[in-house]
Amino acid sequence: MRIAFTTHRMSLSQSLEVDRRGLLLEIRSQFSLDWNGHHGGHHWGRVRQHGLTIARRRGADLLVVELFAFLHDSQRADEFGDPGHGERGAEYARSLQGRYFNLSGDQLYQLTRAIQHHSGGQKSTNATIQSCWDADRLDLGRVGIRPHPQYLSPEGGRYIESAYRWSRGSPRRDLNWPT
Repeated sequence: MRIAFTTHRMSLSQSLEVDRRGLLLEIRSQFSLDWNGHHGGHHWGRVRQHGLTIARRRGADLLVVELFAFLHDSQRADEFGDPGHGERGAEYARSLQGRYFNLSGDQLYQLTRAIQHHSGGQKSTNATIQSCWDADRLDLGRVGIRPHPQYLSPEGGRYIESAYRWSRGSPRRDLNWPT
């Protein structure tokens, strides 16, 4: 089993405070949908990649963006309509604080706000929150929807075409999750 996670520009102290393997095993063990479905692990991997790319450009918090990718759809109960999944996901993220990661108060606020409101179509002036939302919206190609620049930051808008091709083309490549 191989886990290919890097910390990018996170400080050494931040990277040591995150138990990614334990976190991913925990999330996967309670995930109730099809792991290979529209909102499963492959989607989270693409959201992570999009998010880290955009977050670097925007100077956003890479750790929050990465955690968002893993947690934003983790509490979905339905692939198609589940208006409460954002609130449940935010609460779940709060429950993991201190067990798998130790975020500052501001980081936890940004993470839970991004999770709670990620499907509402809003935009945020907060670079970290918007990077999370951009990342999720850039993977709409997995369900045949081309992302619209109106719902993305200028940095996110740069990746519409490449993200759409990736989502539509080969959604399962190079993603390795712990089992």
